[in-house]
Amino acid sequence: MLSNMSRTAAPIVLAPEERATLEGWTRGRRLSYRKVVRAKIITMAADRVPNQDIATALKVSRPTVQLWRERFLALRVAGLAQDAPRPGRKPRVSVQKIRAVVEATLHTTPAAATHWSTRTMARAQGLSQATVQRIWQQHHLKPHLVKTFKLSRDPQVVEKLTDVVGLYLNPPDKSLVLCVDAKSQLQALDRTQPGLPLKRGRCGTHTHDYKRNGTTTLFAALSMLDGKVIGDCMPRHRHQEFIRFLKRIDADIPTGLDLHLIVDNYGTHKHPGVTTWLRRHPRFHLHFIPTSSSWLNLVERWFRELTDKRIRRGVFQNVPALIAAIHDYLSNHNQHPQVFVWSAPVERILAKIAKCKEALESLH
Repeated sequence: MLSNMSRTAAPIVLAPEERATLEGWTRGRRLSYRKVVRAKIITMAADRVPNQDIATALKVSRPTVQLWRERFLALRVAGLAQDAPRPGRKPRVSVQKIRAVVEATLHTTPAAATHWSTRTMARAQGLSQATVQRIWQQHHLKPHLVKTFKLSRDPQVVEKLTDVVGLYLNPPDKSLVLCVDAKSQLQALDRTQPGLPLKRGRCGTHTHDYKRNGTTTLFAALSMLDGKVIGDCMPRHRHQEFIRFLKRIDADIPTGLDLHLIVDNYGTHKHPGVTTWLRRHPRFHLHFIPTSSSWLNLVERWFRELTDKRIRRGVFQNVPALIAAIHDYLSNHNQHPQVFVWSAPVERILAKIAKCKEALESLH
């Protein structure tokens, strides 16, 4: 019998720790039945019990015994812990067809349209809509989405970028960095009909049309030290209003600090009247971001918070009501300010810009 077994199955020799582990599995009450049976197959095989006798004793088939003997010889105890991976169902869509869908999505457009949809691609390729959707998900394709971008053409983009990011990451001693900008044309919008309130099973609603009741301009200075905002609403956005806001900043910030203001390239900030005022107040230092780079000014991040949380869904019957809502939001924010922390170094930003330029040049 031993000669017959050695001819049909390789012998199994257990190390002491392997035998202890498998015998513990055979006595385990919380282990799955499959795992217990596998452990018994291997321990009996190690005791030189023939495959057919093991199958009869454990009420399994002889190929099952042979399978787990081979798995153990290949992977030892780890091979018994879980089932072997199965090949699964044969794919219904060929690799060539998947490649055709991907290539068509990336390099073609349908007739009389700017981009593919799952339905138009399914008709063009002779597939179901669900199949096209799965292929796009697997290859991370989203032809229905478009993101906007714009590269700065400022000839001093590197110098200005280095200057502003340097202020964020390493501000000068005895100074305060302020991100300053104006959000102009804030509209006091009133809906033509009262909206329906939020209720269970239904979101709040308001009419799609509105009445314009005037505009205001919000000047804001975001402190990089503590996240507080100095803000003021004015009817226009001229150099006179900007100087008036600078005076407000000068009055609110202690005189012992130099003030480094990060601003954009709007003509108001470079007006001769502003330049003359700055010469008379030497503690003010203006740092200009590159053109088409409003993302570099962190006060824009605060403007988005204001718009999302207070302006967009608000209803204002006149401009004073809008101004009162803005000042109320300002007051609440300054009681619990949030500091926006800049973390991207100049090198990483320039690398992304270079990569984007390379992609654009390759297309043209």
